Amino acid sequence: MQKGRFTALLAGLAASAALGFSMPASAQQYKDEYKLSTVLGEAFPWGWGAKRWADLVAEKTEGRIKIKVYPGTSLVSGDQTKEFTALRQGIIDMAVGSTINWSPQVRELNLFALPFLMPDHKAIDALTQGRVGARVFELLAERDVVPLAWGENGFREVSNSKKPIRTPEDLKGMKMRVVGSPLFLATFNALGANPTQMSWADAQPAMATGAVDGQENPLAVFDAAKLHTVGQKHLTLWGYVADPLIFVVNEKVWKSWTPADQQAVREAALQAGKEEIARARAGISADDDSLLKAIAANGVEVARLTDAERDAFRQATAGVYKEWAGKIGAELVQQAEEDIAAR
Repeated sequence: MQKGRFTALLAGLAASAALGFSMPASAQQYKDEYKLSTVLGEAFPWGWGAKRWADLVAEKTEGRIKIKVYPGTSLVSGDQTKEFTALRQGIIDMAVGSTINWSPQVRELNLFALPFLMPDHKAIDALTQGRVGARVFELLAERDVVPLAWGENGFREVSNSKKPIRTPEDLKGMKMRVVGSPLFLATFNALGANPTQMSWADAQPAMATGAVDGQENPLAVFDAAKLHTVGQKHLTLWGYVADPLIFVVNEKVWKSWTPADQQAVREAALQAGKEEIARARAGISADDDSLLKAIAANGVEVARLTDAERDAFRQATAGVYKEWAGKIGAELVQQAEEDIAAR
């Protein structure tokens, strides 16, 4: 009788598989909790997007997948450039990561940091939502992760404690905090600045003590981090690079979930990414400049460059652009340039 029941159970499972039904979650190797890494906390659009993803996943999987967000890249002792390696190794289960921070391990991600490649938000969308974005996801999928959706940290604007920056000459000799990317070092060196690689955790104390004069970050970061309180009184809107974010899952973790839960996690990432991008762009447009007004109200002098002034920075970094286009891959860069021109 027991043998008959066992045989019937096997037959039922086989029939379910043939009909495309998922195995119950309890039959999978699910963790009690999954670790999601981000650089910034929930006060920032980036960290908010990570928390939103975690909440949506819990909702859509009816609690089968529980995610805890670890901001400050605390799972890798605050070293943003080690996040992608830890993700591949399974130390981190999931992440909402920056293309800049992962570029040391995936050279093609340097595309988004080419100086003055993307002039506006439509240009970002032309890349992330088009063939370039699809190609980047293919490249990431070859490296033990499953990319699901795009988010956005935003255009990176430059600030400092010394004086307004309107020309490349204004940056000469200025001590600037930059992320741990050789391309960022090359860009600021070409402008005559003195760039210093530093984690975000160390950056604010360095600005407060005057160890560095300035930094570059999106406006939402400038505002949420209250950088006006650490001497950053001069802000220049130059939009020299943008910083797309990517929602990813470690490949082994992904394969441990049922197809139904995989779909739920993907849908949650797409929704969270879309909502996060909207938050990252809020208050900085011609129609709604409320964030810019709030920054200025804190005593920050905001400089808006003319096209001619911005072009001077572009020309000063043209050599860096050309050199790094070769390192990134001529075909991918050409695709990006074509898609931006056609936007």
